[in-house]
Amino acid sequence: MQIHELGEFGLIRHLTETIKPTQASTIQGVGDDCAIISGSDGKDTLITTDMLLEGIHFDLTYVPLKHLGYKSVMVNLSDVYAMGGTPRQMTVSLGISKRFTVEDIDDLYDGIRLACESHGVDIVGGDTCASLTGLTISITCIGDVNHEEAILRSGAKDTDIICVSGDLGAAYMGLRLLAREKAVYEEQYKEARNNPNDPDPEAANPDFAGREYLLERQLKPEARKDIIERLKDAGVRPTSMMDISDGLSSELIHICKQSGCGCRIYEERIPIDYQTAIAAEEFDMSPVTCALNGGEDYELLFTVPLADHEKVEGLEDITMIGYITKQEYGQRLITNDGQEFDLKAQGWQALTEQ
Repeated sequence: MQIHELGEFGLIRHLTETIKPTQASTIQGVGDDCAIISGSDGKDTLITTDMLLEGIHFDLTYVPLKHLGYKSVMVNLSDVYAMGGTPRQMTVSLGISKRFTVEDIDDLYDGIRLACESHGVDIVGGDTCASLTGLTISITCIGDVNHEEAILRSGAKDTDIICVSGDLGAAYMGLRLLAREKAVYEEQYKEARNNPNDPDPEAANPDFAGREYLLERQLKPEARKDIIERLKDAGVRPTSMMDISDGLSSELIHICKQSGCGCRIYEERIPIDYQTAIAAEEFDMSPVTCALNGGEDYELLFTVPLADHEKVEGLEDITMIGYITKQEYGQRLITNDGQEFDLKAQGWQALTEQ
């Protein structure tokens, strides 16, 4: 069997389904945004790891190294916040090919340090090694959460309200814009090489006027610490939560499967920014499809008890998009014209896109 036949999440299940923790201190292993290790002084330890590979997760043609460093940290912080925790320390490991200079790695680390400083996280170690395949970034983030207060993916219950922070689909449209301009640039470069009389392609600058928000969501995402604080201040404790890295559909299906439930979400309630909608129209795409399947928004998807409806309704930058149902009712999207469709996990997966 080829690995791509299983896909990323299928491979993870295949590798880990027979692993049974033997340490009493292991509270939560594989299967959530973070592992949970029993701690002391009323706190449990959260641990999460993410790896970013050049050519798979980022393209240095249009991703500045400082932005890449910043984003690589936010990807990890987002997982800790999705457990209701606080990030504390981080290790950074790099695989570096010989085409990079010391100044390049300085730029990368400038972004890493900026992100860590803005969230009060210490860089406490890591590793560096040579790479034959470009740049690899592997970050492990360590955080903590009050004992028995970690928010898992498995806690959603029938009648819970489904909520998301911010808006969805913008990061994906930012990626589409960058990829399009790269293709245009490469075509211009090819033509210039074939015709020396053509102007220097270096002088051709892409026009992103009015699309700055989309580029920022792709190149410099922000982990939603503010949403966690807002919920705590309002006295709202989510029953389940995870961050949106692979698209709303994929993440909601994860919650439903691990909670043993179904869901109903409404197309008209999915928050989409105006710039996202305009860009999707240019690409002849549905903005809702971008929101459902685009990924890399790093917003928070969570469920809250029905009794907290009024508390959540008054919170800024949080939208209620549907509700949890019994498992037998499935995971469904209700369109603006009242039709129902099964949600499908169609977000980007590296192991099937190669």
